[in-house]
Amino acid sequence: MLLAYFTHSKWLFSNLGKQTAACVYEVSRSSVHWRIGPAGNLDPLFFYLNTNLILSFLPDVHTEAVQAALAKHKERKMAVPMPSKRRSLVVQTSMDAYTPPDTSSGSEDEGSVQGDSQGTPTSSQGSINMEHWISQAIHGSTTSTTSSSSTQSGGSGAAHRLADVMRSTDVSIDPCPAGVPVSSRVSAKIQQLVNTLKRPKRPPLREFFVDDFEELLEGKMTPDPNQPKPEGAQMLAMRGEQLGVVTNWPPSLEAALQRWGTISPKAPCLTTMDTNGKPLYILTYGKLWTRSMKVAYNILHKLGTKQEPMVRPGDRVTLVFPNNDPAAFMVAFYGCLLAEVVPVPIEVPLTRKDAGSQQIGFLLGSCGVTVALTSDACHKGLPKSPTGEIPQFKGWPKLLWFVTESKHLSKPPRDWFPHIKDANNDTAYIEYKTCKDGSVLGVTVTRIALLTHCQALTQACGYTEAETIVNVLDFKKDVGLWHGILTSVMNMMHVISIPYSLMKVNPLSWIQKVCQYKAKVACVKSRDMHWALVAHRDQRDINLSSLRMLIVADGANPWSISSCDAFLNVFQSKGLRQEVICPCASSPEALTVAIRRPTDDSNQPPGRGVLSMHGLTYGVIRVDSEEKLSVLTVQDVGLVMPGAIMCSVKPDGIPQLCKTDEIGELCVCAIATGTSYYGLSGMTKNTFEVFPMTSSGGPITEYPFIRTGLLGFIGPGGLVFVIGKMDGLMVVSGRRHNADDIVATALAVEPMKFVYRGRIAVFSVSVLHDERIVIVAEQRPDSTEEDSFQWMSRVLQAIDSIHQVGVYCLALVPANTLPKTPLGGIHLSETKQLFLEGSLHPCNVLMCPHTCVTNLPKPRQKQPEIGPASVMVGNLVSGKRIAQASGRDLGQIEDNDQARKFLFLSEVLQWRAQTTPDHVLYTLLNCRGTIANSLTCVQLHKRAEKIAVMLMERGHLQDGDHVALVYPPGIDLIAAFYGCLYAGCVPITVRPPHPQNIATTLPTVSRSACLMTTQLICKLLRSREAAAAVDVRTWPPVLDTDDLPKKRPAQIYKPSNPETLAYLDFSVSTTGMLAGVKMSHAATSAFCRSIKLQCELYPSREVAICLDPYCGLGFVLWCLCSVYSGHQSILIPPSELETNPALWLLAVSQYKVRDTFCSYSVMELCTKGLGSQTESLKARGLDLSRVRTCVVVAEERPRIALTQSFSKLFKDLGLHPRAVSTSLGCRVNLAICLQGTSGPDPTTVYVDMRALRHDRSEPPFSFSIINIKQIFQQEIYFIRIIIANPETKGPLGDSHLGEIWVHSTHNASGYFTIYGDESLQSDHFNSRLSFGDTQTIWARTGYLGFLRRTELTDANGERHDALYVVGALDEAMELRGMRYHPIDIETSVIRAHKSITECAVFTWTNLLVVVVELDGSEQEALDLVPLVTNVVLEEHYLIVGVVVVVDIGVIPINSRGEKQRMHLRDGFLADQLDPIYVAYNM
Repeated sequence: MLLAYFTHSKWLFSNLGKQTAACVYEVSRSSVHWRIGPAGNLDPLFFYLNTNLILSFLPDVHTEAVQAALAKHKERKMAVPMPSKRRSLVVQTSMDAYTPPDTSSGSEDEGSVQGDSQGTPTSSQGSINMEHWISQAIHGSTTSTTSSSSTQSGGSGAAHRLADVMRSTDVSIDPCPAGVPVSSRVSAKIQQLVNTLKRPKRPPLREFFVDDFEELLEGKMTPDPNQPKPEGAQMLAMRGEQLGVVTNWPPSLEAALQRWGTISPKAPCLTTMDTNGKPLYILTYGKLWTRSMKVAYNILHKLGTKQEPMVRPGDRVTLVFPNNDPAAFMVAFYGCLLAEVVPVPIEVPLTRKDAGSQQIGFLLGSCGVTVALTSDACHKGLPKSPTGEIPQFKGWPKLLWFVTESKHLSKPPRDWFPHIKDANNDTAYIEYKTCKDGSVLGVTVTRIALLTHCQALTQACGYTEAETIVNVLDFKKDVGLWHGILTSVMNMMHVISIPYSLMKVNPLSWIQKVCQYKAKVACVKSRDMHWALVAHRDQRDINLSSLRMLIVADGANPWSISSCDAFLNVFQSKGLRQEVICPCASSPEALTVAIRRPTDDSNQPPGRGVLSMHGLTYGVIRVDSEEKLSVLTVQDVGLVMPGAIMCSVKPDGIPQLCKTDEIGELCVCAIATGTSYYGLSGMTKNTFEVFPMTSSGGPITEYPFIRTGLLGFIGPGGLVFVIGKMDGLMVVSGRRHNADDIVATALAVEPMKFVYRGRIAVFSVSVLHDERIVIVAEQRPDSTEEDSFQWMSRVLQAIDSIHQVGVYCLALVPANTLPKTPLGGIHLSETKQLFLEGSLHPCNVLMCPHTCVTNLPKPRQKQPEIGPASVMVGNLVSGKRIAQASGRDLGQIEDNDQARKFLFLSEVLQWRAQTTPDHVLYTLLNCRGTIANSLTCVQLHKRAEKIAVMLMERGHLQDGDHVALVYPPGIDLIAAFYGCLYAGCVPITVRPPHPQNIATTLPTVSRSACLMTTQLICKLLRSREAAAAVDVRTWPPVLDTDDLPKKRPAQIYKPSNPETLAYLDFSVSTTGMLAGVKMSHAATSAFCRSIKLQCELYPSREVAICLDPYCGLGFVLWCLCSVYSGHQSILIPPSELETNPALWLLAVSQYKVRDTFCSYSVMELCTKGLGSQTESLKARGLDLSRVRTCVVVAEERPRIALTQSFSKLFKDLGLHPRAVSTSLGCRVNLAICLQGTSGPDPTTVYVDMRALRHDRSEPPFSFSIINIKQIFQQEIYFIRIIIANPETKGPLGDSHLGEIWVHSTHNASGYFTIYGDESLQSDHFNSRLSFGDTQTIWARTGYLGFLRRTELTDANGERHDALYVVGALDEAMELRGMRYHPIDIETSVIRAHKSITECAVFTWTNLLVVVVELDGSEQEALDLVPLVTNVVLEEHYLIVGVVVVVDIGVIPINSRGEKQRMHLRDGFLADQLDPIYVAYNM
């Protein structure tokens, strides 16, 4: 097998014609031209190979290369975890999605590849029939469902089958790797993923970029020192042959039409075919001339009025004709030319929302089009409104539809003739062009360019009068228009037009017509050759000897070579000569760029070369000396057009001439080209007015060149080689890859077994300062899940081996779901748009961010913090004020607080029962907003006494015994609490269990001496369900408080010491830890007093509370504060809001409440549930103008977005924005911060999120929303705060991020855990600083935050110190040496797609797992995977390891509205979530 070489050449075009070879070697049946350089090395060399030798290997050369590349991976077997899919999501494709193979051939230049990826097909493929196809489809769908569902349910059968399948390949899907408990499939898959990611990655091409803003924007790092560089001399421009002036060439195309229409009216001009291949209609030159005149007359004189015609010469009109009616199009086109009106041919809009139709509308609008010419049949087929009018298509201007059939037109007067001028610089027609981004431009072609182009084609192709030409191409644009409509008329040729609909039914139709009409020329694309190969077996009597020229319109696609060679290989025996195949290269801007000339000399084979793909990615032409797999075989597209000059320039930056061994963009200087993009002068200048520069900086000529959009080079002998298109170029890590090359490699992996040829899209998306390659393909309906996944894995490896580039995302969609262009190809930009919007709905996705993303920022080394050796001057550390702050001193405040004289809350209640017995302390509302229950001071006192008696007599409890209170939110809970205090017992409030999770309540109550509850809950605890879940004997004795004794206790217990335990506060933290803290009597009283003073609570006040009353500040406000301060608490159980979301706000309005407390879940419920009801609430009299403080009670970083949207939403109902604030509590101190009435307004500060990851709080570099976090200020009250380094325990300076430590009289006194390991966290309650003030005892909150002195003043007139909370240390995730807070990542993810309602993240074995709740159909689940991966990479520089898509409500949330991420993690690893989809990113 001989490969042709291009080395790093020093070709000089002046020497091209000379043969200076030192020696010529004869090789069997091929002649090779060598040139030996001075040092004996091969200098510029080029092989001309005899095609007989080449044909034996070329059709399958790429497939073989791919298979060889995959074989190399066999030794490196890697376990790739398959995604998990819910059974309902496994594709159940309907019958209409099945397309017989021959209809899938349709594709246009954009988005599909015309390479024959499997060479000559077998006869079974060639003669496949419909019945077989349908039966195969039905059979395929059943196997797909059964096999995949058995895998999803963990069936070992499928796993073993799969393991057998994959033993022979490089990818192994291992059911369970070693070292993982077999019980959980999820754990096993994550372990597989971890093992896979441990494989050594290819070294990154660039260095890491450092996490600094300026450098980060650069993104460009030092290039690879080993990359190949061009070494040749500067190229010279190549001039085409002179355009010969033939005496009988007409002065314009209209003149040619007039000539043939009058002297040869009977000569056939165009024959159209029906779908059976029978001639439908023959248009003669006479008819074309008379009808065109008729159209011209009617356009100019019958539209509008005589005084105000609608169309004048020079105006633009659009031509809307179907692909099966070239005759009507031709008449309308020439009618426009005769009327001197500019035609703008477009595709027929089939629906109001065609892919790309809106952009076509923009083009028509910018061209000022008001009239659309169309045919009768097309007009009838357009979508109509109920009144029968054609609706205005989206983005289109208002059009008058004008039917051009003769029967609808007026006959022109005898004395009317069109004015036929010589060709000039007026615009002849506008051809539309779709760009890479989907926008549509109009390329204007002048009349002189049109004529010159026809002359150049006539000369290059050797056209003569009355030749017959078969045209399979779209006649409205490009090669089909130029040869089949324009040049044919100039030469009075006969065109046989084959409609696309006939090609679908019979792919051989064009070959049959060549034989039938003995056609001399045929215009095809390589896909037409490919499908002719598939179908040719049935045909006996094919003779192609009449063909002198087979024009391959997409010769600019380098993969067309395999179709050309395979076609020649098969049809050479049927009379096809090798020299007949003429690939051409064209572009909308430069028209025909180059075309291979038909020759009579069969001894001069075409030129071709085998280039190193690695070299091409650097834009350099190189021999592939080491790696024979990654090569690109290219064929020439002939010579430069007559009358044109061509050169290649560097694709980026100034248009500098390339070197001889360098790939550049081909540029052409000629008359026969487009002249501008209509109406876009800036883009026109960049494309149509290019002046190529020499290395010395001067232009090579005074005439402008036009960029063709084609990448290639000019080889020896002036042959032009194209290796790709600018539109298909993807620059990944500084290397250029062509979309067509990637498609060819993907199709060569078991070609046509899993995906449709021609229905595959490759594009790049920009993620984290680099382009990332995405492949989207339509999957065959008979592929099983395992087969598809295996194919995807093999494609990734093939592309990695051959192109040395990683694929970021590979998505398979069901058949017939990608947006199509009018000719059946994939609409690339629309597909990309769907992918980025999350509307693609793939059925399989494989993301490989770990493999692709090599430019993550380098983690910063931790800087040593201030240590004991630092110099402290007063309160300064290293020149910064120490970050410490104090609220008001509780002891210094003089007030007439009578409750102060009592040490214990039980005494305060007794005092109130005596002094104000009938004062109402508590009012409980039901869901209708009416009073369900209320308690006065004396009622509460008497009820507590009875409960105390019951505890002592029935429960036989001693002082200090623990009592679990299991009550729904209400009055009973409060009475039971004070009953415990009266009896000397220690109460623990516990949420009543749900029947399904009784077992979770057990740990909290297991150490209690008894359990008090209502009769209803008693029954639940003794029910069968409870007995099934929990051993009933483990429950402590249960007391029912609905049945109380009548008598009073002999005496009420009074503690001997204020430091003894008052109650235990149990809470599950967001990390899933159940922690109880001990609250002493002294701390409880101090807590109540500080809340009273901060919120100014007095007996005359009413406070509305909508909180869960089981722990933290919620419990204190619900049960304790009213007794201490004497105010009335209006209690609203949050569960009631589920039936009536307006209950809380209506109560606040009705009772004219000034202070109210709620939780985030309540605020969220109101924001989501009442968003559209503000007007009706206003009408019901809801008024929030009296609210002075609305405090959200939480133990987390403030959720600013929620509080702000709540404030905005209810602003119209009178809510003042400054009223809404947040509190902060934690286990060691239940309320560190609480917004008071007299404090300054809460403020927010913006900090740089990247700085937060490095434990710094810096202002952002710019107000880009990605890198800034808005943090809400907290007001400190009656406590001291300091910010300390959590590791060294040293104090930090102002604005430094560290752990918040508190010193306060109402700190909890220690942990109480049910497992007895309180000592583990003892330092949480009594820590000391390592230097500075080492005497004060502090409690560590476990929260990261910083202090900052603001310009505001507090009540004492001092400058206000504001505390900003960033997040909990326990929750923070250490990833890549940086600290991340889950809420930041979750906020980004929720923004990524409209269907994501909630998100939670956690880490497992250093992998980031993202769980999202999907509010939408299950079909959308896979859309979320790329979007989630993208947004986390872009905004947080993290690679997501696993994406889990679940139903709404799966992420567990506690009563305070906080996500229980660790419970979620445990559920996921134990395979309990029933996810819709789990993706394991590679």
